Amino acid sequence: MSDVYVGPIVLEVNGTEIEIVSVNPTIDTGRKLVKTMNSTGRAKGHVNGIATYNLTLEAVIPKTGTIVWENIVDAKLTLYPEDAASGGLTKTYQNFTVSTVGEQYSVDNEARISISGFALNCIEE
Repeated sequence: MSDVYVGPIVLEVNGTEIEIVSVNPTIDTGRKLVKTMNSTGRAKGHVNGIATYNLTLEAVIPKTGTIVWENIVDAKLTLYPEDAASGGLTKTYQNFTVSTVGEQYSVDNEARISISGFALNCIEE
């Protein structure tokens, strides 16, 4: 019997489906190394910090009806498996805010837009 994996992911921004080429979420735990002066000459612990959720999106630019990405503040970003029967979890990033927007044009590919931002919370359902 073979393993079944989660397939394509669909992205929704505030309930609107977006054509996305890639999504790269990263979590920064906020933990830091605490260096102290001691006889062993090495660090002895860490401190817990505030977790942040950073997302980088790459989307295809449509000819009409484009989203004004730089105006997105406190959005709800939902990633869900296209085939829900495969058992994949829905991941929702709450209070997503766009920080940078860039465009990319090349001879071989379609025009793309790169979006970077952060979310205040992430939940899996």
